[in-house]
Amino acid sequence: MKKLSFILCLLLTVSLTAQMTWKADPAHSNINFSISHLAISEITGTFGEFEITAKANETFSEPVFTVSIATKSIDTGISKRDDHLRSDDFFAVETHPEMTFKSTSFAKTEDKAFKLVGDLSLHGTTKPVTLEGKLNGIITDQKSQKLKAGLQLTGSINRKDFEVGMKDFPIGEKVVMVINLEMAQQ
Repeated sequence: MKKLSFILCLLLTVSLTAQMTWKADPAHSNINFSISHLAISEITGTFGEFEITAKANETFSEPVFTVSIATKSIDTGISKRDDHLRSDDFFAVETHPEMTFKSTSFAKTEDKAFKLVGDLSLHGTTKPVTLEGKLNGIITDQKSQKLKAGLQLTGSINRKDFEVGMKDFPIGEKVVMVINLEMAQQ
């Protein structure tokens, strides 16, 4: 009887810590960025087409992210500027139709805060990027009866590290990112 109880406890523990797949709900998630223009103002924009998947347990601890973003989906609210950003001067969307991010490490920094490191591939260049993360909470969705997790990721990159934009453009080098995610258990 003790052996059976031990096996049941072990199985329960394994099932509680099992990794599951989570996907970003595109209707409740967004990828935002900002960059300075002429060193006096900030231009903001979004990427509207993306797929974000994570492997994590039910408490969303130690997630492993895989991200794909369609570069053609850039939107700053000005179509002429967006067309220029899609050109070879910037994202070269015909040659580089997507940017990707694959996380390589996760470290909890506070109760609901963490640091996520991964490889960002953009414009034919791959470099490590560090993002600060915050787990806003986890709920059981009333409709699906599956878990949903809310997160925010923030960070910045230097556009010149990825050879995006010409060196002497009147825009800044630092691109600030804010990513709001509602991840749904699959």
